[in-house]
Amino acid sequence: MKTTSSIISLKKVYKEYLLGDGSIFTALKDINLDIYEGEFSAIIGSSGSGKSTLMHMIGLLDKPTRGEIIVNGEDVAKLNDNQTSVLRNSYVGFVFQQFNLLNKLTIKENILLPAIYSKIKLDFDPDQRADMLMEKFGIISKKDSFPNRISGGQQQRVAVARALIMKPQLILADEPTGNLDHKTGNEIIDLFEQLNITERITIVMVTHEMEIAQRTGRRIKVLDGEIISDKK
Repeated sequence: MKTTSSIISLKKVYKEYLLGDGSIFTALKDINLDIYEGEFSAIIGSSGSGKSTLMHMIGLLDKPTRGEIIVNGEDVAKLNDNQTSVLRNSYVGFVFQQFNLLNKLTIKENILLPAIYSKIKLDFDPDQRADMLMEKFGIISKKDSFPNRISGGQQQRVAVARALIMKPQLILADEPTGNLDHKTGNEIIDLFEQLNITERITIVMVTHEMEIAQRTGRRIKVLDGEIISDKK
């Protein structure tokens, strides 16, 4: 039987911040977490629970005060900023609540941005891959349009295509339905499910909506900087 491997592992991770009054705020406490290849997981918790800080750790956007973050057998905390940036750009694709698209660029140009800024030699044609992703997500007719000329649901599909352009091992989605109506939000989750089931893309979604979280295969609940439950 094939064993599913961990694509990122957090070991005894703490994140602490020095406050203005000299006290220390602990945002994450003793986090031990493995994200496995092919999973569709949700990180859930209320505002201030630590779920966003945990997302930053998983997405290699920040480094722990203490502990290890292991990717491909390497402790990311020991990499310099440039090495971390190169790894993050090729390893993680991001989807944000606010879409984070550039209105001065066309839809296709937005999707191509991670490839344009890549510091590694690509083994694929990003132009062809962008066209394939737009075709797959039903937005090929909008490729020369601008983000402020398309709907919110279409903008989020553009954001998902941009997240996938570099063939990442992990998609990290931060409240991806937060700016969408109920119907459109469910369509985006349908898209994630399709990507996870048919292409085995690993997805970690941060959300405070239990209805959305229930559609994933694993729910990791965070409270006061600690993981208080981890259910499949």
